[in-house]
Amino acid sequence: MSDLLDLTAAAAAERVRAKEIDPGELFEAYRERAAADELNAFTWVADGPPAEAPAADAALGGAPLAVKDLFCTEGVPSQSGSRILEGYRPPYTATVVARLHRAGAPLLGKTNQDEFAMGSSTENSGFGPVLNPWDRTRVPGGSSGGSAAAVAAGLAPWALGTDTGGSIRQPAALCGIVGLKPTYGACSRYGMIAFASSLDQAGPLTRDVTDAALLLGQMVGHDRRDSTSLEFPGELTLPSAEDLKGIRLGVPEELTGSEGGVEAGVRERFEATLRLAEQLGASVEPCRLPHAPHALSAYYLIAPAEASSNLARFDGVRYGLRVDGDADLLSMYERTRSQGFGAEVKRRIMLGTYALSSGYYEAYYGTAQKVRTKISEDFREAFEGFDFIVTPTSPWTAFELGSKTADPLAMYLNDFCTVPMSLAGIPAVSIPCGLSEGLPVGFQLAGPAFSEGRLLDVAYALEQAIGFDGSEARR
Repeated sequence: MSDLLDLTAAAAAERVRAKEIDPGELFEAYRERAAADELNAFTWVADGPPAEAPAADAALGGAPLAVKDLFCTEGVPSQSGSRILEGYRPPYTATVVARLHRAGAPLLGKTNQDEFAMGSSTENSGFGPVLNPWDRTRVPGGSSGGSAAAVAAGLAPWALGTDTGGSIRQPAALCGIVGLKPTYGACSRYGMIAFASSLDQAGPLTRDVTDAALLLGQMVGHDRRDSTSLEFPGELTLPSAEDLKGIRLGVPEELTGSEGGVEAGVRERFEATLRLAEQLGASVEPCRLPHAPHALSAYYLIAPAEASSNLARFDGVRYGLRVDGDADLLSMYERTRSQGFGAEVKRRIMLGTYALSSGYYEAYYGTAQKVRTKISEDFREAFEGFDFIVTPTSPWTAFELGSKTADPLAMYLNDFCTVPMSLAGIPAVSIPCGLSEGLPVGFQLAGPAFSEGRLLDVAYALEQAIGFDGSEARR
């Protein structure tokens, strides 16, 4: 069993296709491991393997998939980490989950998350916080913390997460794994319980870059049920680059200097990775993203505004929690939302409603959208001189549970380096680049829209040179 769990998903899939491993045996090995979860990474685990085994030539070879709780899965609890949806079992399955299932990745379990994906530590879940497998007194990051912790701890070979402002990349960094946010529109959002519709995007969390490319290749493409989804240009192949000759990397001072508040250990590992990139043949030079320091402020107006609209549907009438009122509909609605939503969700709904209110719309939401446009223009100009932009993924390593819950601003600063890419809608990947005081550090690479193939190739070459070993978290 331990031999099976040491395999990457791609390696396990290859051995299943070669008939060296039975897919049912592989599923059961992970199911037993997930069922014994001590990190609170899962909110639901399958009782057994699927009734139908994957096809013999299935691209994903039967490697079981952990799925973030906000993806709808038919007949399986899909609660988005919220008590207001506790026990909700949808009558349909999200497009990306269905595509991966057809490609040979059966559903292993649903992973814990910050409620409605609102958080950077997975402490806002209605089902309790997730623990970091590297140090159980610390957070795994968020909001896809359950998915990241499950993969890092070997409870799942790979997992699905979502990224709105950094919710795949930041927990990947804090847990020492790979996390990819695709180009906005590359993957269907149908069946995802929405947080901020113009920002949410599904993506993989995996042990290595090859697994991320393999999973992403089965996720992308237009879906007629999601008008924002697009056909992915070209074909995604597995990365194979051995060097970085000819690659131009830009290092924005705005996201890597003193303004970003990057702690010393993270900066040290980031700079060491830049030197390694140069040794592999890349050119590394400073660049400018002048509006990037304003990204966090813009994001925390745009995302809550969209959330206040999206979350209006949770009213106790059609599905989910209902708390009876004083014989009138308004009372029932108010009590249901008061008891069903957690503190952070209420905070963001109120922020968003205020930003959209009469007399304030243009001053707040409208201005934030103008800043978003400026940030997108900054990236377009930067990519005229550079192939990719690189930054630390998170300004610091995993912090202690409870250390930032009383200070929302300190918590929001976790996303300082990841939010600009989300606002611009461009792809970005985090790879582990070493340890700082025994905790993983993430290195982020971002590229132009739909550059995932080249982005993963560069990440792969760096990954091979770094040689990070995450096995300590799987013990």
